Parts: sequence; structure tokens; C-alpha cells
Amino acid sequence: MSTPLVLAERTPTGVVTLALNRPQSLNAMTSDLGDALIHKIQEVKDDPTVRAVVLTGVGKSFSAGGDLKMIEENGKRSVMENRAYMKDFYRRYLTIRDIPVPTIAAFNGAAIGAGLCIGLACDIRIAADDSKLALNFVKLGLHPGMGATWLLPRLVGPQAASDLLFTGRMLTGEEALRMGLVYKVYPKDTMLLEAMKLAEEIARQAPVAVKLTKKALQQSEFCFLDQQLDFEAVQQAVTFSTEDFREGISAVVSKRTPEFKGN
Repeated sequence: MSTPLVLAERTPTGVVTLALNRPQSLNAMTSDLGDALIHKIQEVKDDPTVRAVVLTGVGKSFSAGGDLKMIEENGKRSVMENRAYMKDFYRRYLTIRDIPVPTIAAFNGAAIGAGLCIGLACDIRIAADDSKLALNFVKLGLHPGMGATWLLPRLVGPQAASDLLFTGRMLTGEEALRMGLVYKVYPKDTMLLEAMKLAEEIARQAPVAVKLTKKALQQSEFCFLDQQLDFEAVQQAVTFSTEDFREGISAVVSKRTPEFKGN
């Protein structure tokens, strides 16, 4: 039996951890690894009891980015061949955005190039204090890919995004925190535990409301305020009709912790 390229673990509360598992290559990204990730993501999407997902890497790195041998082979293809190949490659990894529950990227070490991009595609990013983060495409003579030019400005603003993309420079976890690229930084020995604590806190909330909130946040990237207000009104109306809403109100009145069932 070959070693799985993506490991998956699930807690009783519905938190799933997905771990890229090519530690010998610092979890460098290949098409095969992307296919394995798609398979695990589909399992998550098919399981209505999943409440949150933590994405990390096995070993000392989150991901060193695109596999160097793969990148070298791309140099032998035509422009049109590479266009099709890279769009398919992006699709494999950016399916992380299709997960309907909140996703947390736990940067347990280096997250470089495309390896950082998949973290940018998650809802929340947490880093170890010794993490090294970079979008180093131009240092390789490459235009950025994997949604870098779309995702990054929305997180750190256009000027900071220009700095990072034009220079390809390396960030520490603390600098990434100051810039807003990551949400929290923890010592490397406790970072994953802290990511799991956050995921467990999310998992305790009303599942329908959380999923619809994630959908609203994603939609807001493309909407004017009036459109977003219409969407919120519909989704709030939906949640008013749920058992979880009645449980939430009952818990407040009774001064107890709610027990949400997702219906």
C-alpha cells in the first residue's frame, strides 16, 4: 500500500484536519497531490456532519510550492499547452474554496509560492512563529499564478500586495501578522493546537448559520451593498425557521450552552 498523499483526521465534533503528505519534498505540489486533495475535499463536502476544516502540512513545511521538476518540464511545453496545464493545476488546489464550512490554513513552516496561495484561499490563516512565507514567482522568472494576484490584494491591500509580488521577498510570521496576511501567530509547538481550538469553537456554533455566513462572505467579493442586504435578508429568514434558531434562543433564556444539531 502506498502512503496517502493527503492525510485526513476527524474529531468527534466534526473538525477535519487535512495534511499534505509529501514531507520528503517539503510538500511540494504536483498534479497527483492535487488529485488526492480533491478526493479528500469531496469527502468533506459529502459529509453533512463536518463543521470546520484545518489544512496543514506533514513535516517541517506547509508547502514549498510547485514541484521543481514539474516547473522545469513546463519550460518544454508551448504557451498554449502550459495555459491549459496550469489552469487545470490551479483548479485542483483552489477547490479548497468549494468547501462549504470554514477553512483554516495552519502554516506549520514554509509556505512558498503556490503553497502560500492555497493558504490564501482558506478563510483564516494561522502561522507558526518560525514560518517563512513568500510569493516568490518573479524570483523564478515566472508570472504569479494560483490566484495570487486576485487573493493577495483582498487580504493586504494593493500596495502591500504589489510589494510582495514585485519583490518575491520572504516574510516572517510576525511580519505577515502585522500586514494582515495571517490572523494569529503562535509558537511552532502550539500553533496546530491553537488552530484546532479555533476550529472547535467554530464547530460549536449553529452549522446552518455558519455555512450561510461563509457563503455570504464569499459572495460579498462580487456584490454591491444593496445586493448583499438582499442576500442577508433571505438567509436570515431561512435561519429563523431552523431548530437551531429555536435552540439558540432557548439557551440564552435558560442561560445554558446551546446544543446545535444543524437543522
